[in-house]
Amino acid sequence: MDDAGLVAVFEALVETGLKDFLGCPAIYYKAALTEFFENSSVRDGMVVSTIRGMTVEISENVFAGAFQLPMDGLTDCLKEMNIEFRLLSDILAKTIFVKAGSFDAVTRERFLLMTAIISGVKINWSRLLFDILKDMATPGSRQAKGFAIQICVVLKDVPGLELGDFKAFPSPRIMTEKTVQRYVVINEKGSGEEVAYEPRVKKTPIKKAASKKRPAVAAAKPVVMKKRTTKGKSVSSKENLEILPVAQEVVPL
Repeated sequence: MDDAGLVAVFEALVETGLKDFLGCPAIYYKAALTEFFENSSVRDGMVVSTIRGMTVEISENVFAGAFQLPMDGLTDCLKEMNIEFRLLSDILAKTIFVKAGSFDAVTRERFLLMTAIISGVKINWSRLLFDILKDMATPGSRQAKGFAIQICVVLKDVPGLELGDFKAFPSPRIMTEKTVQRYVVINEKGSGEEVAYEPRVKKTPIKKAASKKRPAVAAAKPVVMKKRTTKGKSVSSKENLEILPVAQEVVPL
């Protein structure tokens, strides 16, 4: 890519040790994955589940080894920060920044994590990501079920476990240069900046000229005249007439 800022972000992700976690094969086993979450739980610090009658146990070491994740560094950027920076962060969060309920809002924890990645701070990705996985596997947890591809990579290494047929991950969700550039265009449009984008122009429909020919006159049929009704009155069913609704008088507020 020609954008130096975007290149720096990807290079920072590679240097933090997330290359294998974010760049694993884009296939998943839907049936096995569904069964994994339906039967999952956390026992003795491990994620345990049953797939096709076979018990599967995933420890932090197994999870970290599958993606070569770093096991040293920070696990909670806020709690492990020096007290003066924690105080400054708290002041900014409570007095300057408003906690928005938007899905796109950048939380304080997420901002600190982004800062740590760009600044080259060592992060214990093994502990951080495995804790998220444990929340996913805990019954009744509000944590969304994610890590679909990554879980399938771990399950594929379980001896004797048959995962069945696999499916390709939707291409729009795979990060390529094309999807990144599309993301940039959409966000720049939303920020009010000028973007080389031409919206489609609706074509004005052309009205056809009315034909000058006289339409053929159909055979005359007897027409039953509809009697207009007044408010509060109805028409006898013997007359076979339709009752028309009466418009109420509009009273200004």
